[in-house]
Amino acid sequence: MAQLFEVHPDTPQVRLLRQAAKLLASGGVAAVPTDSSYALVCHLDDKAAADQLRRIRGVDDKHHLTLLCRDLSELASYARVDNRQFRLIKAATPGPYTFILEASKEVPRRLSHPSRKTIGLRVPDHKCLQALLEVHGAPLLATTLIARGSTEPLNDAHEIRQLLEHELAAVIDAGACPLAPTTVIDLTAMGQGGEAVVIRQGRGELSALGL
Repeated sequence: MAQLFEVHPDTPQVRLLRQAAKLLASGGVAAVPTDSSYALVCHLDDKAAADQLRRIRGVDDKHHLTLLCRDLSELASYARVDNRQFRLIKAATPGPYTFILEASKEVPRRLSHPSRKTIGLRVPDHKCLQALLEVHGAPLLATTLIARGSTEPLNDAHEIRQLLEHELAAVIDAGACPLAPTTVIDLTAMGQGGEAVVIRQGRGELSALGL
């Protein structure tokens, strides 16, 4: 059964986040609050955990997964980012934006998009999630928590636990978060002199990026 960790939204208890991080390190999948909606997360280098994450979400290996990073320097370790791309990302980071970029060699091949070798990356603006990333010490692999057969993301920890209690290792409850997915922007064309392409308009305002 999924363990429920109830943490303070502004000053999350590090002791509880360490327990959640230990479950992630041992191959578990967790539901965590973000600045958009709840997300499913797991350890970056654990293939079995990534497969379980995809099963829970109901997507195949062609679905873009996202790396949740602590800051821009960590993001740049997992993607090839030129000056134009970096300026655009910096204008909206941290925040509810996912950027599609060319994956670097640091990203396991099985996690990048199979035909394009790209990866989604973002730096969330959420105190609890940032604290979890700090305790974990590395990016987490993530996808928006949308239940199988549904089109809307989930944002209530107790509902998530009841629905997925036998499939998750942990649910972190820091109070309800927004009920909207991130804005997804494909920046790969910018690397060849092209322009950013908006894939999905979500919570993040495009005006912050000059788009």
